[in-house]
Amino acid sequence: MRATEQTEVATRASMNTELFGVFGTQSDFERFRSVKEFDEVVSETEATVGIRSHSLDIRGCSSSYSDSDGTCIIFGEAYPAGESSPNTAHWLLDQFSTAGMDALSQLNGSYLAYIEHAGDSVVVTDPIRSWECYYADVGGARVFSTDIAMLKHLVANPTPNRTAVLEFLHLGTVLGTKTLFEEIRRVPIDSYLTATTTESLSRFVYDPQEFDYVTELADRLQRAVHLRSHFPGKKGILLSGGKDSRVFLSQLPDISQTYTIGRKESREVRVAKKIAHQYNAEHTVLEPSDRYLSTSDEKLRYSQSIKEALHIHHAGYDDLLDVDVMYHGLLFDTLFKGYFLEWDGMEVLGSKLPSTTLVRDPDPVDSLLATLGYFPTPSEHMASLVEQVFPTLDLDHVSPRKFLETQLSEELSRCWERTDSVHNAMDLLVISNQPVMPFRTQLADNYFEPFVAIDTTLLDWHLKTPPEYRNSETFRKALERIDPNILHHRPPSQPHDSNKLNQLERFIRRKLPFVEEFEPAWPDRNQIYADYGLAEKLFPNQPAVHALPVRLQLRIHNTHWWLDR
Repeated sequence: MRATEQTEVATRASMNTELFGVFGTQSDFERFRSVKEFDEVVSETEATVGIRSHSLDIRGCSSSYSDSDGTCIIFGEAYPAGESSPNTAHWLLDQFSTAGMDALSQLNGSYLAYIEHAGDSVVVTDPIRSWECYYADVGGARVFSTDIAMLKHLVANPTPNRTAVLEFLHLGTVLGTKTLFEEIRRVPIDSYLTATTTESLSRFVYDPQEFDYVTELADRLQRAVHLRSHFPGKKGILLSGGKDSRVFLSQLPDISQTYTIGRKESREVRVAKKIAHQYNAEHTVLEPSDRYLSTSDEKLRYSQSIKEALHIHHAGYDDLLDVDVMYHGLLFDTLFKGYFLEWDGMEVLGSKLPSTTLVRDPDPVDSLLATLGYFPTPSEHMASLVEQVFPTLDLDHVSPRKFLETQLSEELSRCWERTDSVHNAMDLLVISNQPVMPFRTQLADNYFEPFVAIDTTLLDWHLKTPPEYRNSETFRKALERIDPNILHHRPPSQPHDSNKLNQLERFIRRKLPFVEEFEPAWPDRNQIYADYGLAEKLFPNQPAVHALPVRLQLRIHNTHWWLDR
């Protein structure tokens, strides 16, 4: 039975999993929600909190515990560091009673935790805020939830946040603690929420050191995967032809099913099939169609109004994913391979051949705009259409470039207290505002979803490894320590061990006539969008919008969906 079938949800508009609470009594709670919507509701002196989760009885997942000393509820996935406990909430409450907030440094995983003890009442994020906690002050009480749609229903006539709307339209990500609505905020990264404030913690602070980066990454990856090998039911993985997913297949022989989105004849799919067979797993191809760019209510809900729903590549194929547990390599690129760092290179024929050397003194805003979802010329065109597209909003024509420079600079300024260099500040900004989180939100709501990259030992590796060693070369060597045959079938766009040779061949293929370029890893969204006439379906009365890139059209549609519901 799939995880989603194990919990009956009282409200169809709700997600399958949710943490919801009120800093107040149970009567305050019932002003907003019915206790019947939740598997458990705990009411203490300071707050009343409900949890709904398909993983409440699974070790290392959502749990709750109350005794005469207080209450703890954990939502998501959490393990006591270095210990084994059948109920992590019980363990955390015990630790909190003696160590206070310091106890949180010993909690491993992707979670939100509510703790009430000795007058303290807090909701705590994990170190990188991999679960969002939304909150609003409604009717004299502070309410919070993991599902922004539920809070939006409680706020009378929510006001669009002009800055957040423009960030979303031009960058694809709402930065910091904002949402699309003025009345609803988010708890910051590595922080906690109280009845009146949010406060920062110091679990995610850069501290570069010297050690064997390859060996440590290999060892920690193996331990992190095996820690999350106990989930019950049929196991699967979203598999590409790249490197990340192979870690799971090499370490977990009970993964029986793999899924790849793409054309059967593409190199990406052919390599993925070979990888699956190498590790004795079945392989299913999910052919590109309008499913890939599905704009269903369910898919858009998982964007939580702050990220692009297009990152949920698999959502349209949910009925074909016949597993209970779904593994993935989300954030491997960011945490281990320096994807958002600026690497030096040589200019050749108008193109840059990257190296494994960091740019010594990068312009962080320039660099981030080049790697995040900003489209310079189309964004200028979209800015001129804003009044037509959103006639009820006060969105004056502004220069997208200048606007984003200001917003990113402000966000960077908040990173310096946790960083020692501009490179780490760039990574921290992206980690704090990770664009692809809707991908895991959808998975975690429908399957058991082990989130390996956020293991505390791996986050510690990221924080202590100097940025110049957080690169694809270090990652490749770590993989080969784990399994010498892991790259037996080369990634389609990386035929060589050397990153320099891979980049050189990519450059040659792109420049020489009659030589085929490397195929992209993902289906061609522009072709799919055109083939299924999605512009006409989504914007039947706004032909001017059709000239925008597909990604910007989808952002406009996402924004309308959230503001107009």
